[in-house]
Amino acid sequence: MSKSKNSKCRENVNSVKSKRYSDECVCDVVKRIVEVQDEVGGNGCSSGCDRSIHQLLSRGNQMGPANTTVPFILYCGGTCEPFIGSGVFQAPRGDNGSFFGCVETPIFRAKNFVKGSDCCVRLELLVPVTEECDPPECKMDTVSKVCPFFPADYPITDFQATGICITVDLKHFLAITCLDPITPIPANEFQPVADHDHKKY
Repeated sequence: MSKSKNSKCRENVNSVKSKRYSDECVCDVVKRIVEVQDEVGGNGCSSGCDRSIHQLLSRGNQMGPANTTVPFILYCGGTCEPFIGSGVFQAPRGDNGSFFGCVETPIFRAKNFVKGSDCCVRLELLVPVTEECDPPECKMDTVSKVCPFFPADYPITDFQATGICITVDLKHFLAITCLDPITPIPANEFQPVADHDHKKY
């Protein structure tokens, strides 16, 4: 009989602890991401955070515009579940009024560390969007909490900065995975609409 996902997860956690990894390894990685993003003016595996950081630093030496961001996913300590960040925005409506809407996403951009803190960081929510700059319709009918944000029938081609930031304590996260460097669509182009038939952010 195969072991449950939770028991495998506990084994991975114990394995990490037995190797005496730093308790602040997620903090250290995010610090480095912030440093290199700042250096470019924004902020041995085939993928991973070291590779993404290196790509961000070296991309400016090649043809084409340099990227500004290493987007990443965080995994909560104790559960091994991906962290889904959420935030509320206010946007204008067609009738000269405004409305409040909600954003959910597993993708973040590190903005800066809270003054005097080594692990308290401000993260901006990045929304995965299709070629038409629409967020996909997420169908939460899978075990994964991340994959519904990347549906095969609505290929994700970019990330939209939202300007919505949350402050988190990185000590509460067990793991981090980085995506390839990008330059997100600027937050001033984040234009959700108050239309129930429109795809939700």
